[in-house]
Amino acid sequence: MLRVKLSVVYAVLLALGIGLLGGCASTPEEKASKMSPEKLYAEARDYLDSGQWDKAVPFLEKLEARAAGTPLAQQAQLEKAYAQFKSGEKAQAVTTLERFIRLHPASPALDYALYLKGLTNFNEDMGLLGAYIGQDLAERDQKAAKESFDAFKELSTRFPESRYTPDALLRMRYIVQTLAKSEVFVARYYYKRGAYLAAVNRAQTAITEYRDVPAIEDALYILYKSYDALGMTALRDDTKRILEASYPQSTLLANGGKNVEKSFWDWEDFSWSKIKIKWPTLDFINFDNAADAK
Repeated sequence: MLRVKLSVVYAVLLALGIGLLGGCASTPEEKASKMSPEKLYAEARDYLDSGQWDKAVPFLEKLEARAAGTPLAQQAQLEKAYAQFKSGEKAQAVTTLERFIRLHPASPALDYALYLKGLTNFNEDMGLLGAYIGQDLAERDQKAAKESFDAFKELSTRFPESRYTPDALLRMRYIVQTLAKSEVFVARYYYKRGAYLAAVNRAQTAITEYRDVPAIEDALYILYKSYDALGMTALRDDTKRILEASYPQSTLLANGGKNVEKSFWDWEDFSWSKIKIKWPTLDFINFDNAADAK
């Protein structure tokens, strides 16, 4: 009987101990709910500085709610978007940034918000991946690339003197070249498989939508060859005249288009190393002047 009683007491004490241990533990959300705005920001910064992006988000969300209407809330929004971006939650980052842009159109950090929105949709490897995987990925990449381009374009138009604009302009140029070459790649893919009408459509898209990029020379050549294969001699001859007039030094017609393959992968005079701006810090809101951020 004594042994049974002791077993019961032991079980009760063990249960109480487990309960006490469970009570001592807390989630980041529970921990954040008891902090002041200043402590919330300090905690979030510790996680951001150590690269623990997902752990910083709950503190930044709580800070945004606690400090609503202040520059600190704006800072929390932007740092949350940055943390979401770095942790791979790109859709959430875009949503956060679009909300910031809508709520704070006169913020001194608006240029950064546009820049980060552009970066979130930017993929510097999209052209290479699209070439290997094919049309579907190329089209999907185009959607993200165009959204990235639009954000960078708005930044460069509205804030030409921003510290982020030089980098945005280079990325815009890269995007245009990549989109044009993606169209040319798909056009060539169709041509090689005998889908000449589809090749014509994609080559024409590259020619009409993108200007002053090297890929247009290749697009014209594929258009010329497709018209020839379709027996459309008048259109073929017109395209040939345009190609010769626009690119008098072109060797495509002479060597049978052998440099089409090469030129797709050759980024011409674009050098990614020209982008020298490092990932920007987030110390851009003047907390001493709340009026500036409203």
